[in-house]
Amino acid sequence: MTVALVLFTSDLRLHDHPPLRAALKAADEVVPLFVLDPGIHAAGFDAPNRRAFLADCLRDLDASLRRRGGRLVVRAGAVAREVGAVAAECGATEVHMAAGVTSYAHHREERLRERLGAGGVALRVHETVITAVAPGAVTPVGSDHFAVFTPYARRWDRERLREPLPAPGSVPVPDAVRGLPVPERAEVPGTSPGLPAGGETAGRDRFARWSRSGLSRYADRHDDLAGDGTSRLSPYLHFGALSPVEVVQRAREHGGPGADAFVRQVCWRDFHHQVLAARPEVSVKDYRTRHDRWRGEADAAEDIAAWREGRTGYPVVDAAMRQLSHEGWMHNRARLLVASFLTKTLYVDWRIGARHFLDLLVDGDVVNNQLNWQWVAGTGTDTRPHRVLNPLVQAKRFDPDGAYVRRWVPELSDLEGRAVHEPWRLPADRREALGYPAPLVDLADGLARFKRARGRE
Repeated sequence: MTVALVLFTSDLRLHDHPPLRAALKAADEVVPLFVLDPGIHAAGFDAPNRRAFLADCLRDLDASLRRRGGRLVVRAGAVAREVGAVAAECGATEVHMAAGVTSYAHHREERLRERLGAGGVALRVHETVITAVAPGAVTPVGSDHFAVFTPYARRWDRERLREPLPAPGSVPVPDAVRGLPVPERAEVPGTSPGLPAGGETAGRDRFARWSRSGLSRYADRHDDLAGDGTSRLSPYLHFGALSPVEVVQRAREHGGPGADAFVRQVCWRDFHHQVLAARPEVSVKDYRTRHDRWRGEADAAEDIAAWREGRTGYPVVDAAMRQLSHEGWMHNRARLLVASFLTKTLYVDWRIGARHFLDLLVDGDVVNNQLNWQWVAGTGTDTRPHRVLNPLVQAKRFDPDGAYVRRWVPELSDLEGRAVHEPWRLPADRREALGYPAPLVDLADGLARFKRARGRE
C-alpha cells in the first residue's frame, strides 16, 4: 500500500482542495495532518478568537473526513519534525501542501524540504489553494509584482481560473498513525462573546445563504454600516474553510454588479498576497516610507488606550472598536475609518493599530491586515497617501440615521438621527448625563499635526 501525506495549514476544507486530490491520486492511502505549531504561539499570532475558530475548523474537518472513512491526524510541535515523523511512521513517499506567501510560510517550506529530503520524501507544493490567482502569476513588465491595484485587477480579471474540485467521496487513512485529540472551542479562554462558528460546513452555509439574499445587493450595500451588507466570509477565507477559487467562480455564475463588486474584494486579497510574496519585509516595515515620526506607546499611551477601548468621543470610531471587541470582527468600512483616525488624526504608528487588530480579529492575518493598515496610513500601495477619512463625514454618509452607533454605543441610544454622531453639541447638562467622553482631539488640530508631520504645510 502506498501512502501520501497532506499537510493542512490555511486550507481547512475538503471541497476544492488540490493537495488532497493530488495525494489521493498518487497513493492508496492518505494521512490528513494538521500540526499545532508552537511557533505561531511564540510569534503571538494564535490570539484566542482565531484559536477558537481554528478549533471549530479542525473539528468540522475531522467530522467531514470521518464521514468519508478517514480522520484528521493532529500533532503538536515543530512542523518539519512532526511531518517527518508521521511520514516515517506511515511510510509516506510524498507530502502535499498549499503554497503560502509570508516569511513564516517560506521558512516552514524550506525546513520541510530539508527534513523530508533527508528521508527521501518528496514535498509537493500547490498554488491557487489559498488565493484565486497565484502570486507572481501576473506581473508588470520589469517588476516582480504590481504596486498599484487597478492595473493588477485588470490583469487578474482576465486570468482563467481552474475549475473547482469536488470533495472526495472517500479518504482512506492508515489505522496505525497516532494523533492528539482534536481541539475544542470550549478549551479556549478569553474569546469575544459574539464570535461566529468556524468550519467548512458553516462557511459554505453562510456563502450559500448570502449568495441568495445579499450578493445581488452587495454593490449598493457593502459600505452601509448599520445594514451590514457584507458577506462576513473573511474568517472562512482566512482559514481556508472556503476556497477563493470556488467563491469567485460561484459569484461570477451569479453575475451582476453585486457579484462584480464582491469579486473585486477577493481580487484585493490576492493583490495583497502578491505584494507580500515579493516584499515579505512589509509585514513590519513601510512599503513606501514617508519618513514619518509616528507617535508610539510611550508618548501617546492615553490616546491609544482610548482608541482601543472605544472611548475616543467620536461615536462611529467607538462603535467600530466596540464591535471588534464583541465580535472579533469589524465592518470593512469601519476598519478604514478607525485606522485613518489612529494614523492620520492621532498620528500613531500604524503597527500599533495593526497589532491590536491581530489580537482580536478572527480573520486577522499578516497579509491583509498589515497591508490594509499601510494603505490607510499612507505608507503602502495607495496612490493618494495623504488622504484622511473624516469620521464625521464617514458617519453621516455610511450611518446616516445613526443606527450603527446606537447598536454599539448604548450610552447614546436615546439620541435620535444624526445627532448621535455629535453628542458634544448637546447642552452641557445632557452631555454629562450621557456618561460619554468628550472628543479626544479636535479633528482640525489632528489634521494640522498630520500635515506638519508630512511636510504638507
